Amino acid sequence: MGSSIGANIRHLREQRGWSQARLASEVCRAARVSGEPVGRQEVSRWETGKRTPREWLPFLATALGVTVDALGVVQKAAEPALPTLADFLPEGDPLSRLECRTGRRVGMGTVDELRQRVHGLRLADDVLAGGDLIRPALRDLRRAVKLYRESAHTSEVGRHLLCQIAELAQIAGWIASDAGQHEEAERIYRLGISAARQAEGHTLAGNLAGSLAYQMSNTGRESEGLTLARAALTDAGSEAPPKARALYLDRVAWAYTRFGGAANGQQAMRALGEAGQALSEDNEGIESPVYLYWVDAGELKVMEARVYTELHRPLRAVPLLREVLGGYDATHAREMALYLSWLAVALTDANEPEEAAVVTERIVSLGSGTSSERVAERLRVIFGRLQDYAGVPEVAALLAEHPERTSRT
Repeated sequence: MGSSIGANIRHLREQRGWSQARLASEVCRAARVSGEPVGRQEVSRWETGKRTPREWLPFLATALGVTVDALGVVQKAAEPALPTLADFLPEGDPLSRLECRTGRRVGMGTVDELRQRVHGLRLADDVLAGGDLIRPALRDLRRAVKLYRESAHTSEVGRHLLCQIAELAQIAGWIASDAGQHEEAERIYRLGISAARQAEGHTLAGNLAGSLAYQMSNTGRESEGLTLARAALTDAGSEAPPKARALYLDRVAWAYTRFGGAANGQQAMRALGEAGQALSEDNEGIESPVYLYWVDAGELKVMEARVYTELHRPLRAVPLLREVLGGYDATHAREMALYLSWLAVALTDANEPEEAAVVTERIVSLGSGTSSERVAERLRVIFGRLQDYAGVPEVAALLAEHPERTSRT
């Protein structure tokens, strides 16, 4: 009975598009109680069957618009439900408010200060690598969580603080991943998903989930990456802003490519086509979040070229990459190095090792000034591929110049 109630609560809540925090608030409103005797964590316990609502059942039913008896009805077996972002929340509740809050009272001015700090960190990531930014990023995230948990503030200010924590978690997770700290990045992303969902920031939650899915797809967890990328797209629905939907589809395309290679090529290309269509809607006056300022047609072309490269279709990949790189901002050294890395691999597939060697030398030059594990990993891939052309003079010279990179792993 208890497990049936939990499953029904979750099903009815998700039908309404409510977060667990929203349902907790609605239950308290139905019971006409002040304060927060029921919170997000309690709803989570009900849904997982760890605790039975008992005296809260009538108010749950009222909030969800059903009868008490309906909450206990065992649903007919159906096809397994698609995963949702709720399946990727962190253990426990790292954002739970302290019962005794000794911090100062904060308002929207504090939120604005945090927003400026988050945006500054995001802009810094455009030109600096993860190894350079990991310490300030983690420090800022810990301070923001501490501020939310310990300060006194209104529910509206709290919601805005959660949004900034989520945005900060997205960029901090990205930085940690670039620094090669993948476990830390995953913890940060899951924290951010929780914060965004509590703030009912569905677009932001999807962005965080997509970032985590991208990391999974690139670190040997391709099946999980595809599952999470699809969950982010499904949870967002058709109401997501154009740039956000384009980004979700972009990551679905990459996840399909990494998971099944050529076998899933059609699904990947279909997702890329839908991403381009979504981005074209951005001209219709529908506002996209500021934090997606970097999503544009050029980024979609890069992903398309990467998919073609992964599918070993260099005749499609090389022209796209040349087009994008021709107008790319050279001050973004890490991104330039990463984009060039795909060109180098595509050139080896096209049996153009001489040109691939020239491009690789440029990547080494760019990468020497960045503490990015992403760039380091891409160089390992390229040098591994180039060893198949060790008899070509240009490649031989490159391998001889960088013997530390030539050992096969």
